[in-house]
Parts: sequence; structure tokens; C-alpha cells
Amino acid sequence: MEHAPRVMLAIAAAIALTAGSGGCGMSLFFPVVDESTPVPEDVDSALEPFYSQVLRWDPCGEFLCSTARAPLDWDQPSAGDIELALIRQPAEEEKAGSLLLNPGGPGVSGYDFVASSIDVAVTEAVQDRYDIVGFDPRGVGRSTAVSCLEPEELDDVLYGVTPGARGSNDWLTRQNELTHSLGQACLTDTGPLLAEVDTVSAAHDLDLLRAVLGEEQLDYLGYSYGAYLGTIYAGMHADKVGRLVLDGAIDPSLGDAQIALAQAQGLETALRAYLAACMPAATCPFQGTVDDGMATVRSILDAVSKQPIPSTDGRSVGADTLLVAIAAPLYTPEAWPALDTLFTAVLAGQPEFALTLVDGYYGRTPDGAYTGNLFEAYRAVRCLDYPAQNSVSVMKEQGKALTVAAPYLGPYLAYGDLSCLSWPFHSANVPAPVTATGAAPILVLGTTNDPATPYQWAVAVASQLESGILVTRQGDGHTAFNKGNACVDATVEQYLIDGVVPPADVLC
Repeated sequence: MEHAPRVMLAIAAAIALTAGSGGCGMSLFFPVVDESTPVPEDVDSALEPFYSQVLRWDPCGEFLCSTARAPLDWDQPSAGDIELALIRQPAEEEKAGSLLLNPGGPGVSGYDFVASSIDVAVTEAVQDRYDIVGFDPRGVGRSTAVSCLEPEELDDVLYGVTPGARGSNDWLTRQNELTHSLGQACLTDTGPLLAEVDTVSAAHDLDLLRAVLGEEQLDYLGYSYGAYLGTIYAGMHADKVGRLVLDGAIDPSLGDAQIALAQAQGLETALRAYLAACMPAATCPFQGTVDDGMATVRSILDAVSKQPIPSTDGRSVGADTLLVAIAAPLYTPEAWPALDTLFTAVLAGQPEFALTLVDGYYGRTPDGAYTGNLFEAYRAVRCLDYPAQNSVSVMKEQGKALTVAAPYLGPYLAYGDLSCLSWPFHSANVPAPVTATGAAPILVLGTTNDPATPYQWAVAVASQLESGILVTRQGDGHTAFNKGNACVDATVEQYLIDGVVPPADVLC
């Protein structure tokens, strides 16, 4: 599996994609606007053909679809271009604008999220008044995409087990070799795009999409990594900020080690909440106290790390695979019963349900094919966004710190820097706060027991942004909007639809 700690940031969107009930059931007879009218922009002459392009919208099921062109390299616009795939549901009522949406990842398809789960993505009230526009960022899905391995080879990477004791020199060497091999395969199949899928480039693309959609300012809803993309956009284009909702924010001032530590603690807190809810039930696979349950989970991870559980299809469930299977249902309390089934099966030596959960996350179908490129895109973006620690001794010290902070799951979230240490391209990014000076008011949403994007990150981002307003959802689960909290939903809807800005931070 992906050893970088932020692999979990995409799981909420993956859960939503599998749980979504499909489109909103709108009529096929909506008014069709065949072409967009881009707004004039004062840009360099090399960028003018991109900003002035006219999008043609063609029917695709219940939606409209189009493709935009963006520079391959924003620093050298004449060096070639890439395609960005778009999907749009027109507003049912008087249009308030175009709302661009990103469900997270990096690597999750915004196109698929809208196509299959628009009612999960946004509330009906927002759909009534906005054109909802999903898009696949550069490197992802239907856009010009990162490509690395054939399905059988990807199986080996995602479900394979590295021999040796975790953190030993032999294990570290083998992991680094695997990263190098994967990176070279991605470079061969993807080419120059592999160096250009960083979040800053994606934020440039976001501004381009705003303009070609005919919007003077950006109205945007971003979940998890999508919130991070929105934060970076606000820092780069503060004067173009319209109504931005950053749900499940990520603090841009943090390095990878700090993110790993906070997220490990968040996952453990969520696991404790699950165990507390599970143990009173007769069907719960755990007994005793919550601490007893946490110790049992750790012992299961340790056991499958030493002796993975083989399946009939040739794959096996080791600690890395099991960790993804555990984390996925933690993202929403409604999915916690799946953990009962998971732990019962694993304790009985049955790997199939764990593989089903992990397959759903990675987009692996029963016939062994993959529906997207979540893993490859995630790895490529992460390695360009976060500098990799190249000192093994420092990695080991960080691993010890993770074990102290999160003794049950922390050891299995360590050594994330190995994912990028031998990658073909390295990050020059320096994590720093984003202030977005002069931007219009921005809503920053945080959930107090969010397992993936800890609440303190939303607090930090709202504080860093000059115009940030914090909206707090008290409860469990990842992200806050459209999760059944009437206070959160009303605050966001009034902000997006009517431009009502809360006079102060909101506690829901």
C-alpha cells in the first residue's frame, strides 16, 4: 500500500463514491448551453489561447461534458498542453454561478464523483441554484493522466508484502528499491507530465477553468485534499476568490512528519469511538475495555505483518492492506458496522472482506482491472508537494515519535518519506501558512473528531487566512457539509447561494 500517511485523505471520497445513490434524478430536458463564454483576462500572450478557449458541452447521460486545454508546464506555456475532463449539471432554477468541486485525494475523480454521487457531493438547495462542475485534475482519471503499471503489476505493488521486519535496514532498502522501480515505470509511461502534477499547477488550472466557464470569480467546494487545493488557490489568486468552502482543511504550514503524527492520532481517536460504540453489542468482535480493543487491533496488525493471510486469488492481507481496510470505514459512523464484519473475518483467518474494502478504495474491480489511477496520481502529486526526508536515522526517530503519539496504529504509518525518496522528481515546495490577503470571506469547515484531517488543521487554516471563518461540526467522521448537520448545511447554503457571511465563527 501507499506508505505515505496522507493516503488516507482520499478514503472519504472513495467511500462516498461507493455509497452514493447516483445522480439527483433531474430531467433530461434541462436547457442545454452548447458553448461557454470565457471572461476576458489580462494574461501573458502565451496564455491567451488557453484563457480564451470556448468549451463545447455535449450531453453525457443526465449531464453535460466537455474538455479544456491547459499548459503542460505553466512556466513554459508553449511547451505543449494537456486535457482536463469536465462534467456539469446545470442549475435547476435561476443560476447563481458555476460551482467547481473537488472531492479530494489527490487522485480522486471529480468527474466520477459528480456523475455517480452528486447528491453526496452537494445538497439539493445548492444544486438548484448552481451549475455543479466536476473535473479531473491534471494527472487524474479522464484528464491527461499519470500512468505507471499494468493491473497485475499494480496488484504486486498495492497488495504485496515487503519481507523483513518493518523499519529494519533490509526492509528499508527493499522499500526504496520498489519506489525507484515504480517511479521509473511512471516516468516511462507518463513522460513529462509526471513532473507537472503538483498542486500549484493544479491551482493554475483551477483559475483557467474559472475563466473559461465565464466566471469573474471562483466559487468552489473542496473536500479534504480538495480543500488544500482551494487553500493554495486562494493564496495565489486572492483577487479571484468568490465563495470558497474548504471542508476538511489541511494546514499548508505542516511538513509530512507533522501531518503523519496528527493523522495517526486522529485515526486512533476514531478507532476508539468505534470500539466504544461496538462493545455494548453482543455481535461486537471485541471484549473488555476500549484499551483492550485497541491492543487487540494492534496485535492483529502485528500478526498479519509477520504472517499475511493468503487469499484464493493469489493476493494476501498484510498489515498495510489491513490498515487501509480498517481506516476506510472509520470515515463515517454509518460505515462502522463494516468493521465488525472485517475484524470477525480477519480473526477467523478469512481475507476476502478486507480485500473487498481495499479494492473499493483503489478502484479495483472483481476481474482485476482498475477503474481509475488513484494510487499513481496520489504518489505523483505527493512527491511534488512534500519534500522527502533522505536521512534513514531521522526517519527512524520520526517512527519512534509516531509510536509514542499513536501506539496502536502509528508504527504502520511510519516511513512515508520512502515513497518519494527515489522518485524521479523531488519537491522544492516549502510548507508555509497561506494568508490570501485581500480575499473575500472564505468558509473553513472542520469536524471535531475527523480521522483524516484533524480538527486543529481547520482551526489553523481559518486563523491563517486573513478572511477565514471557521465552521465547526461537533461529531465523528470526515468532513462536515452534507452530512446531516442542519446547522452546517444551512450556513454553507446561505453563504453559497445568498452570499451570507457569518459574523463570527460558527459552532454546530
